[in-house]
Amino acid sequence: MADLIRVTELCEAEAKGCGFELVRVKLFGSDDERTLQVMAEDPATGQLVIEQCMTLSRRISDAIDAREEAGDELIDGAYRLEVSSPGIDRPLTREQDYADWAGHEARITLDKKADAPGGNRRTFHGDLAGIEDGMVTIEDRKNGRTVLPFADIHAAKLVLTDRLIAATGPLDASGADEIDDEEFEEQED
Repeated sequence: MADLIRVTELCEAEAKGCGFELVRVKLFGSDDERTLQVMAEDPATGQLVIEQCMTLSRRISDAIDAREEAGDELIDGAYRLEVSSPGIDRPLTREQDYADWAGHEARITLDKKADAPGGNRRTFHGDLAGIEDGMVTIEDRKNGRTVLPFADIHAAKLVLTDRLIAATGPLDASGADEIDDEEFEEQED
């Protein structure tokens, strides 16, 4: 069992302490194969480079360990911590994401079917038109302009397109070679 609300609060505090914005916290898997996935971004670049991921990972790990040493176990049992940048075809998790990425193609899945043009549906695919007063507008490919409550969105992500690639700054892979070399050396020992 995990207290994901408190884990998210802890991760958000550590991300803010690094000057980053938390994008998503997700716990998935089962038994000893669970992963705590933390996505964050540097507001200046919309991504995290490997060094920033490592810094945030250490901070989160240390903060969770400190809580556990004090008798406050946030996540029962074994799990693996994974800290990453959201990537180009990023998940859309915050209201701000729908404003920031308006004009780009997205796929949105609702918690339950919604009464939309063309009938009851759960999945919508098209260009984001923005968000206003908690309502997300998407130019759905099948049914045109559709307005969906942000609160009813189960999952959403950008779709990788040439337009999105052109609008996204080049990804910074600095440090990747050093990480791969270090992991390889550790495996040889």
